[in-house]
Formats: sequence, structure tokens, C-alpha cells
Amino acid sequence: MSEHIKTRFLIMSDTHGHRPLSGPLTEHIDVVIHCGDLTDESKIEEFQKILQYLQELNADLKLVIAGNHDFTLDVPAFKKLVAYAAQPLEPELVRKTYGDYGEIRNLFLSADAQAANIILLNEGSYEFRLRNGALLRVYASPFTPSLSGDWGFQYHPSEGHDFEIPGTVDIVITHGPPKGILDRTDGRYAGCPRLFQAVARAKPRLHCFGHIHERWGGKLVTWMKSNSVPSHITHIENRQSTVLSNISQLETARQTSDLTYFSADCDVKKLNLQTLFINAALQGTSDITQIPWIVNVPLPRI
Repeated sequence: MSEHIKTRFLIMSDTHGHRPLSGPLTEHIDVVIHCGDLTDESKIEEFQKILQYLQELNADLKLVIAGNHDFTLDVPAFKKLVAYAAQPLEPELVRKTYGDYGEIRNLFLSADAQAANIILLNEGSYEFRLRNGALLRVYASPFTPSLSGDWGFQYHPSEGHDFEIPGTVDIVITHGPPKGILDRTDGRYAGCPRLFQAVARAKPRLHCFGHIHERWGGKLVTWMKSNSVPSHITHIENRQSTVLSNISQLETARQTSDLTYFSADCDVKKLNLQTLFINAALQGTSDITQIPWIVNVPLPRI
């Protein structure tokens, strides 16, 4: 009997209040992952819409993290936005549109959400025993760097953020990318160097994220042995790393077929050798123009 069980993941990010798939999902899914920015303006109705969609998916487990647009889940940021609004906001209008402080988090604790196995992950490490007999070890974090800090779950790049990723983790779920991996925008690398360092040390099987819309895609990275501080320059063996897909390849494929998701195999049975990175941002320049990923990951048998 194999020590690993092939486990199927549906991965998406940056849906910004929209339904990700236009048609029904016919394949069986073990775990759904949403990497944040469920909403565009963090309104109650947007959360209700994506929760309804997640409830409809036929999957054993649905893991969700917040993104910077989901600021009502970050109560200190929510209070700051209300306090520093350009014009004083009517408290009743705020409650009607965005809910009371902490109300949105309670939506994920509702009977319907729990019956659908939807779990909102705070920053930290988790273990799940899946119905297929596999053990899933996850690290999650919604935090992203920002110079302004005007949204939720943000930190200033000069201060950094500690991503305490265990070396035994199978999958890392973050809203933003690590520096140098599917993060190029406006002529610069927008990812977090501290996140790259943490991922390079932990070397999980899979790291999924979003945030940088124009860098949807996948890359299988082979790690280089190095004793220096991890960076995308010193710790990636580029000649043995592979780009699985990017937006230009997606657009080319769509000319001949009606794709609703992109499939990939994460054949990483041994930790510390390779990591599959997935930028699953569905939001394009103005609307949902990109597609979710279905990824098969070998997980240890319980």
C-alpha cells in the first residue's frame, strides 16, 4: 500500500464578490481552498454570495482565508477605516452595509457554513484528517505588505511580518505571494521577502496564493542547496524549475477550448526537494477572466 494518497484540491483566489465558476463542477474534490479577497468592498452581501457558492460545491472540506479587501474580518482595520473616512459615516448605514464589528466572522460559524465544512482560517498551523484517509497539514496567513496600510491584514514592508511555517507542513495558504514567485507587477517584484524565506526553509509540497492578479499561473520550483539567507535568486534551481502555465498560455488555450479550470499534478512526494507554487487569482484587469486550479497532491496516509 502506498504511503501517500492522491488528494484533489480546487484552488482559487481574488473572486472579489463574484461566483468563480459559471458551470457546474463535475469532478470530485477533496478540499477547496480560497486564498482571500472573497469580496471587493467587504460588504455583507458579498460574503453571503461567496458563502452560498462554497456551500454548493461538492467537496469534503473548504478552507478559506481573508485578503486585504476583506477588511471587515480585521476588526482593528475596520474600525480605522470607519474612523478616518473622508466624511463621517452614519453608524446605522455602516451596520446595514458591513455589519457590526465581528459580525462577518460569525457568518463562517453559522449552521449552514459548518454543515458545508467551510472553515475560515486565522494565521497559524492546522491539521486535518480527510475523508479519503490522508493527513493534511496547513499553514495559513492573510497578511500582505502595504506602504499605506489602508486595507485589512496589512503590514509595512519596512517592519516585515513573521511567517512561522513549520517544516512539516504540506500546504501553505497565503493571500500574497513570496518575493520573486508569480508576483511581478508594475515593473517590480511585489511579493514579500520574509514570506519567501519562510517558505524556502519549510519547503512545502504546495504554496497557493493570489493578490497579484496579472500573475495568475503555476511554477514547479526545484530548491537549490544554499547556506545563505533564502532569496529567489540564491535558492531556486531555475534550470530544473518549470512554469506550468501563465496568462498568455491560458489565453492561447482558450482559443481552442472552453476551459473552466486548469489541472495540474503536484508530484512532490518527498519534502525539501520541490514546491509547486500556484497564483490562483481569478480577477483580471476588470472582471473574473481567469480560472481556478485543480491540483492533485500526494498527502501522507493516516
